[in-house]
Amino acid sequence: MNNEQKTSKLTLIPLILMIFTSVFGFANMPRAFFLMGYSAIPWYLISAILFFIPYAFMLSEYGAAFKDEKGGIYSWMEKSVGPKYAFVATFMWYASYVVWMVNICSSIWVPLSNAIFGSDKTGEWAFGFLNSTQLLGVLGVLWIIFITVVASKGLDKIKKITSVAGTAVSLLNIVLLIGAIAVLIANKGQVAEPITLNAFVNSPNPSYQSLISVISFMVFAIFAFGGIEAVGGLVDQTENSEKTFPRGVTIAAIVISVGYCVGILMVGLFTNWNDILAGKSVNMANVAYVVMNNLGYQVGTALGLSQTVAVSIGTWIARFTGLSMFLALTGAFFTLAYSPLKQLIEGTPKKMWPGKMGEIEDGMPKNAMWIQCIVVAVIVLLVSFGGEDAQAFFGKLVLMTNVAMTIPYMFIAAAFIKFKNNDSIAKPFEIYKNKKIAAALSILVTVVVGFANFFTIIEPAVNGNIANTIWMIAGPVVFSIVAIVIFNNYAKKNK
Repeated sequence: MNNEQKTSKLTLIPLILMIFTSVFGFANMPRAFFLMGYSAIPWYLISAILFFIPYAFMLSEYGAAFKDEKGGIYSWMEKSVGPKYAFVATFMWYASYVVWMVNICSSIWVPLSNAIFGSDKTGEWAFGFLNSTQLLGVLGVLWIIFITVVASKGLDKIKKITSVAGTAVSLLNIVLLIGAIAVLIANKGQVAEPITLNAFVNSPNPSYQSLISVISFMVFAIFAFGGIEAVGGLVDQTENSEKTFPRGVTIAAIVISVGYCVGILMVGLFTNWNDILAGKSVNMANVAYVVMNNLGYQVGTALGLSQTVAVSIGTWIARFTGLSMFLALTGAFFTLAYSPLKQLIEGTPKKMWPGKMGEIEDGMPKNAMWIQCIVVAVIVLLVSFGGEDAQAFFGKLVLMTNVAMTIPYMFIAAAFIKFKNNDSIAKPFEIYKNKKIAAALSILVTVVVGFANFFTIIEPAVNGNIANTIWMIAGPVVFSIVAIVIFNNYAKKNK
């Protein structure tokens, strides 16, 4: 048994790769360039400085202090503030990930289709009496069952898959970096999108000229850094966690922050916004493939190859992009199908959950994972086979989680003040040694995320869609009420 536990411990590199696949979205770079050009870079830097890096450092301190706790963010907030506070935040955060899983079950096939066919053919997929939507739903159910079967076998399996996924995304970034530099050298230093001071201030996109649209992009940039707290549940399964966990989080945070900014700059070296991205056919869903296809074409042209060969290189790089993004989503799915649930189940008292749901077997909440699998599968089937009404319902569910997924960041950041002021908590790793600075940064992160959420909520109403604003508010309210009812019910039974 001891031997088994030793083999399942996370070392530094696998931990960094797990964080990388949970947070870093390759598509966020071409999407950022599509929306804002080079002027996306300052906003990503601002978001990293005001939110991501100070937030990641807080998680590093939490993780080192509570290195033996199995409940991740629940345990951190429970020990710092109290159980009710921790449960409401963690439950809201977990419920959002359930909806995320439902969404990915159907959309993960798009990058796979790009990898196989060179474009998104999922709309044409059909099998027997199943139309494309229904077939994607059935595939989604098979997918969540596959994920649960493999993930429930233990961290070793998850670690191997996330390592492959992290490596694939890293390779994709290397292709982007080397390809962009190769094009730059072959073109004798001539960049496709001119680098000027104005380019870092103003967007080439006509839709992103107003103050409101620029603020909406800042919100996009902040949320591009979300998800690092998901690995909080892995502290107790990290080798020499007191040192390895904060080091892994710190390295990953810096690499992701720098990586996003460098990646956006690289896109501009071989992509002229007006020539490649101004067309009506380019959108947020396909821009990553358009950009990477263009990279292949530009590499071929720069090397003096024929038009046919250059086009072929573009197609194959777009396919490689599809494969890498499929593997990245797979890695993220494995981590997020396990870690948030582990934190909710292992952090809270076993009696809070009905039947055998709270039981831990071989270090995994296996019963809870299968219940989660059934819930996700049922929602996927309802949405796929329920017609337009069911799809509209799921659209509302997604709106409900838009804000509910990130409000817990505010809970975690706000709890950091109490954590720092509680001298009875041993803190073996401290970046913020001064309590006043720690409190100021805690307030800063809470305000930045609060502003981003407030703007996300009011933006539809400003544009005349009040219903969407109401659904976004309803999400956190409904999840909070459900969490309070569950917690109060448990508290009454165990007075």
